[in-house]
Amino acid sequence: MNSWEAIILAIIEGLTEFLPVSSTGHMIIASSFMGIAHEEFTKLFTIAIQLGTILSVVVLYVKRFFQSIDFYKKLFVAFLPAVVLGLLFNDLIDALLESPVTVAISLIVGGFILLRVDQWFGQGNEEDISYGTALKIGFFQCLAMIPGVSRSGASIVGGMAQKMSRTAAAEFSFFLAVPTMLGATVKKSYDYYRAGFELTSEHIQLLALGNIIGFIVALLAIKSFINFLSKSGFKIFGYYRIIIGACILLIHFFIHPLTLI
Repeated sequence: MNSWEAIILAIIEGLTEFLPVSSTGHMIIASSFMGIAHEEFTKLFTIAIQLGTILSVVVLYVKRFFQSIDFYKKLFVAFLPAVVLGLLFNDLIDALLESPVTVAISLIVGGFILLRVDQWFGQGNEEDISYGTALKIGFFQCLAMIPGVSRSGASIVGGMAQKMSRTAAAEFSFFLAVPTMLGATVKKSYDYYRAGFELTSEHIQLLALGNIIGFIVALLAIKSFINFLSKSGFKIFGYYRIIIGACILLIHFFIHPLTLI
């Protein structure tokens, strides 16, 4: 991986992490096009640069993050399903991450769901989150263990299914990203070192560059997304996912196979 490839992946991460379009799916496909998807460092990089996007949430919502102990307890409850299921199905998740077809199908299916989500759940008005609601959102988030399923999209839909407003569901999804993505980074880093790989000075520079770019881009993306979502809903993201997923399948089967290993 070179600096330009790191910048491209970081921009993709910053733009897509908090949008319901699957940042992991986009980075898997982008790294496949660039011919670096098979590199172990690339797999670490696409997870580790999420630290920069985490920081953007903390900066934008700093007052909310220091409001009460109850807030952290609810985040912990919502985070638990990802910990348990992530450890149980780690090998299966890694296998799915190597399939562009899985990503494409997930993008398309998720797109059709987003086209209907406003009709299914309407405009909820619930702003407060109970422990039960937090746990249910946590289980919805686990759907994102399937590559191409958006973490933010799954958790937002989970919140709306509990009668939360679009904005409240989106903001809780952002908050839940902090422990979830931090945990994923720690786990991936541990696996990287356990497998016998080491970070070179060049790797560290690329990680620093990726996190800085991801942080800046995510700041802009979060603000824009909240404003857009409150006014326009999810349909445009649904159409986008369907188009991108269909293009990936077309390229993979009829133009050039996309391989990740």
